[in-house]
Amino acid sequence: MRWIKNIAAGLIGSVALNILHETVRKNVKNAPEVNLLGAEAVNKTLGHYGRPIQDLNDLHKVTLELDLIANAAYYSAIGGSGKYIWPKAIAMGLGAGLGALKLPKPLGLDPTPVTETTQKQALTVGYYLFGALVTALALKTILKP
Repeated sequence: MRWIKNIAAGLIGSVALNILHETVRKNVKNAPEVNLLGAEAVNKTLGHYGRPIQDLNDLHKVTLELDLIANAAYYSAIGGSGKYIWPKAIAMGLGAGLGALKLPKPLGLDPTPVTETTQKQALTVGYYLFGALVTALALKTILKP
């Protein structure tokens, strides 16, 4: 049943990441807007099927839901076999953060919401690292067998 523990920890990390992002986005000037990048990806994908979301509140909600699921699935791999949780968390957190900076352009998305300034870039990487570290902490403490 280790996979349940891993998914639960990944969800905890994903929720922590999104709470941090939303809090900073609403309270800090020049904060990255990962949500805009996600919304563009969602609508670009749905647009291929002729079903983009027009209402901005609905688009934000769907983007947040998909983001929680995707990040939880990604972070759940930190647990894996249970070995090397901290190094895996650091590597995966940094990898996700750097991917958020480097992948938008090749995917045909506007990277500006996360790459416009050095502050936005650093915070973006920090968000994903934070989520990964929270996942590792959950695996090591909260969700002990």
